[in-house]
Amino acid sequence: MTPAARIEAAIGILDRVLAGTPAEAALIGWARASRFAGSGDRAAIRDLVFEALRRRDSLAAWGGALTGRGLMLGLIRARAEDPATVFTGEGHAPAPPTAAELAGGDPARAAALPDLPDWIWPDWQAALGEAALPLAQAMRVRAPVWLRANPRRASIEATRAALAAEGIETEPHDSLPTALRVTAGERRIAGSAAYRDGLVELQDLSPQLACAALPLSKGARVLDFCAGGGGKSLALAARETVELTAHDAAPARMSDLPERARRAGARIALSPPDTLGGDYDLVVTDVPCSGSGTWRRTPDAKWRLTRTALDELRRTQAQILSQVAPLVRPGGRIAYMTCSLLDAENGSQVDGFLSRHPDFRHEMSQTWSPENASDGFFLALLRREDDGR
Repeated sequence: MTPAARIEAAIGILDRVLAGTPAEAALIGWARASRFAGSGDRAAIRDLVFEALRRRDSLAAWGGALTGRGLMLGLIRARAEDPATVFTGEGHAPAPPTAAELAGGDPARAAALPDLPDWIWPDWQAALGEAALPLAQAMRVRAPVWLRANPRRASIEATRAALAAEGIETEPHDSLPTALRVTAGERRIAGSAAYRDGLVELQDLSPQLACAALPLSKGARVLDFCAGGGGKSLALAARETVELTAHDAAPARMSDLPERARRAGARIALSPPDTLGGDYDLVVTDVPCSGSGTWRRTPDAKWRLTRTALDELRRTQAQILSQVAPLVRPGGRIAYMTCSLLDAENGSQVDGFLSRHPDFRHEMSQTWSPENASDGFFLALLRREDDGR
């Protein structure tokens, strides 16, 4: 496919997304109906769609309309290119711009927009203050790819060499050498021997830093309460030899974890909801959340989130915190985590828990963002007092 034909395909997919179809479903539907498109075409079109969704409102301002065509016109203009060179109407290219389209576009307005839903902007500002607009606009840029090297399988140097041998170039993070930023060859990771053999896992820098900040001693009893696919369980198992149990309210989410643990050389027990036990030294709760810190990766999600859904997520977060509190031994800790930058899901949630559970105290909180790490991520450590204070 030509670059112009890819733009035309992205226009049709974006129109479906704007009409309410989830982005992944729209992309899959197009791919199934377009067997002529190669893997390079599919990847390029996906990139166009996701870039447009990251910058939806500002590109619509550049392009003069909140439509698939307006977004692609806006993207061309934002790249300082001439739409007439792409919108030619020749072959499978988009039709030439109309007079109204040529006259449309407001770059000054585009530069001032946060590219967030209007209803959530006050919450974002309340949480982030002067950093609100810069961080919102940082979410318009494609997120880097990070790997977590597994020292149980190989040294950092050997892991980087194995990746490089397959065309995957990396550079380690300054303060966390096991975190490797991929600088070339990211699409080769899933098929690489280093990935298949457990030398690396895909994991963003921010949760890696959060896992590295957790207090962890040899032999500790640890529960990963909202384990999902098990990324944090694997990260903790790579750090220290602990008695680690993974749990999820939807056990099917953990279906791949035993094989991933085997590859990684880790021992992780899976627990159904009714056999959790108790007396844990550390309970990790990476709770369901808005995902506002990851909107660079899932830009469709920010436009689909509603106030009602956010309120329901906050109720779920509070319920999970209250549910795990009795599982922690005196002197043990809850690690409360979200991939959100909203205070309603972070500091306010912690404050609410402490008001309901006076036998816990706040030890520390930290927020990571594109300014100091990668994705937006929040961690709070809550310690259960020995004497019940």
